[in-house]
Formats: sequence, C-alpha cells, structure tokens
Amino acid sequence: MLHFEPEEIQQTLENLSTPVGVNKVSIFDHQGRISYSSATQDVGKSVDKTTIACMGCHSDPEHSAQLIPSPQEWNVYKAKGGTSLKIVRPIPNEPSCSGAPCHQHSKEEKILGFVEADLSLALLDEALLKQGLALTAYVITFVLAVSLFLGIIIYKIVSKPVQVLVDGMGKVAGGDLNHSVPINSVDEMGILASTFNSMIGDLKAARDQREKWTHMLEEEIAKKTEEIRNTHANLMQTEKLASLGRMAAGVAHEINNPLTGVVTFSHLLKKRFPPESTEAEDLNVIIEQSERCSKIIKNLLTFARATPSDKGKVNINDILNRTIFMVKNQEKFHHIKFIEKLEDEQLVVFGDASQFQQIFLNMIINAADAMNGRGNITVRTRKISEDNNDFAEIEFTDEGSGISEKDMPKLFEPFFTTKPVGKGTGLGLSVSHGIVKHIGGHIKVKSTVGKGTSFFVRLPLSE
Repeated sequence: MLHFEPEEIQQTLENLSTPVGVNKVSIFDHQGRISYSSATQDVGKSVDKTTIACMGCHSDPEHSAQLIPSPQEWNVYKAKGGTSLKIVRPIPNEPSCSGAPCHQHSKEEKILGFVEADLSLALLDEALLKQGLALTAYVITFVLAVSLFLGIIIYKIVSKPVQVLVDGMGKVAGGDLNHSVPINSVDEMGILASTFNSMIGDLKAARDQREKWTHMLEEEIAKKTEEIRNTHANLMQTEKLASLGRMAAGVAHEINNPLTGVVTFSHLLKKRFPPESTEAEDLNVIIEQSERCSKIIKNLLTFARATPSDKGKVNINDILNRTIFMVKNQEKFHHIKFIEKLEDEQLVVFGDASQFQQIFLNMIINAADAMNGRGNITVRTRKISEDNNDFAEIEFTDEGSGISEKDMPKLFEPFFTTKPVGKGTGLGLSVSHGIVKHIGGHIKVKSTVGKGTSFFVRLPLSE
C-alpha cells in the first residue's frame, strides 16, 4: 500500500481468503465504499451499514456521523453456512504512510480506512458440537456408572440385608426361633440384625422357660392330684381306724367288767383251799393272768381316750414301762427284744400321759415295722440341756433298713409313709410331731441306710 500497487493489494486479499474458514477480506473507506475485497464482485460497493462495519463505531450511521465511546471491533452472527465471526480493525495513518510519495491523505487524518475480515466458525461449531456430544456421553456414562455403583451399594447395604431381615422375620413369625439372621456388618443394618438376633434369643429363652414352667406345672398338677387321691384314701382309712378305735374302746370296756368278776370270784374261791394246795396255785395263775388282761385293757382305754384327759406332771419312765408292757406280749413283738436303759433320776414332764403314751407307741410300732418284726429295740432316757433349757430325751433305736436322704425332709408330713398300702396311714409321726411341738419340744432323727434309725424325742422338763 505504501507503493500504491492496487493489483498486489487485491491479490493479497484474495490469497488471504483461500484458507478454509476465511470467507472474505475487504478494505473500505470512511464512506463505507469497498476499495478492495477477496470477493471481487463487492469492489466498489458499500458495506452493509447495519453490520459491525458501521455499527461498531457509529450509533446511527444513516443519520449521524457521531462516534460511540467504545467502538466494537468484532461480532459473531448467524449466516446460512453457520456461525461466522466478523472483525473490523481501523487502518491508522502512521508516519510511514503520511510521508510516502503515493499518499493522498494529510497528516491530520488518524484513520485511513478499515479492514474487515469475515471468518467462518464452522470448524469451531463442529468442535463445540463434538465436545458437547463427548461431554454429554461422558456425563451419561458417569451418571450410569454412578447409578450402577450406587445401585450395587444400595443392593448390598440396604436392599439385600432388608430382604434377609424380612425373610428372617417371616421364619420367626412362623415359629422358627432357631433361625439367625446372617448379617455381620458393622453398619446400621448389622446393628439392626444383631438386635433382631438378640430379640430372637430372648423369645426362644422365654418360650423354653414357658414350656419348662408348663411341664413343671403339669408334673406338679399330676403330683398334687395323686396326693389328693392318696389323701382321700388315707382319710377313708383314718376314718375306718377311728371307728375301729372307738369300737375297740367299747369292747375293751365291756371285757373289763367280766374280768373284774373273774378276779373277784377267784379270790373268794382261793379262800376255800389251803395256801399250798394245787387248787390255790391254779387260782393264783387265774388271778395273775386276769389282772394282766385288766391292765392291758386299762392301758388300751387310756390310749384310746376312753378315759378323761388329765394333764399334769407325769414320769416319763413310768409311761415308757406301761407302753412297753402293753406291746411286748403281742404277737407282732414276739421276736423283738427290748433293751431298756432308763435314767435313774425321775424325768417329770407336764402334759397328758395318754398323749405321751401315743407318741411312744408310734415310735415302737414304727421301729418294729422297720425291722420286719425281728431285732432289738433300744429305749433310752436321759436328761440333757439345750439353749439353757433342760429336756428329757427319749431315744428309740432300731436295727432296721434305715431312711433314705430323699425321704428325710418328708417324715413329719401328714399321710407320708413308706409302708405298703394297708400297713400305715402316714399320720403317726405327723401327730407325734404336732404333740411334741405343742408342748415346746422337738424330735430329731438320725438314720443310716442298712443299719438302722434313731428317733430322739425331747420334752421340756417340768420345774
């Protein structure tokens, strides 16, 4: 341009427009007339005043030449071929231009003209499209991957454990308390499973305890039912024995009257014979045996309470002697030997003599039954002190089979007996224990299975 070679300028612009993406390059003056252009058909024409070529500097190029404060040098617009970029730059009046011999402008002009370049952004659009598609694909892939990852995590951490819990609850609801939920994680689901398993364990323990209690209750009901049956049978037997006792007392009372007559007339008849005669000796035997029968009947009446109850001070040794005398000539005691070791000192106790005789008779009969009617029964009396109190202790020791440990706690329970049916009511020891306890005494037992048993009846001595 310094040498003013229009053809070279035009050729240069045409060469500039040959690269892909360069639509057009033009040079125009202040009036908007195109002096040079890569599009030769536009040379001599005016630029479009609605574009950035004019609107970039003038606010209203049609009516006013006023410039805007901040000129716009480029603009992006949509064209038929796609998006384009229009760049407009002024050509300044440099010293090399204003001093050139070909220059037609004065130094005062600052801008000689404008260069307009119209560049296609199709490649950029394509790149942006590809980049958008790639970004979209990346986003979709990322979302799918994240969704898949989250799905797997949710399945493993939430869905699967919840399903396992639901299945476990179903089995537990169906009664399978041996089921355990196999979740061993340390997160919330693991804690929930652990708590659920603990609940199952508690339910199982409660069910087992309930079944155990039910079984125990059934056994206890069966046991109590059997006890009631036995009690009923024993009550019937006791009633029979009570009736038999009343009948025996009546019979003994009726027999006692004829015996009195026998003894009286025997004494009268004895006076008719000499004292050394055979008849007198026979009458002595009759009198002795009749008096013996009378004494036995008297003891029987005392025991059966046919005589009035009389409480007072009684000698224990005297009651023992009467009781042993009453039983030792019975058939049941023919093969039993009584070993009596009675205290020389009188052991005086306050109470009913018939009740004491009942206690001692129960002890002797039980000892005889324990030995099956054969052996020795040792009867001892002694004075002892216990807790600063004096007692008369009466010991009854047999050589029987002894008492097992499991039966010891039940000895004094009503109707408890180890004897065969029909040979015991289970009331003897219970009644005896009640009488002794009522007067402030107690009964102790020592037994060795296979060797024998000792009963120690302790009665408080009278002051």
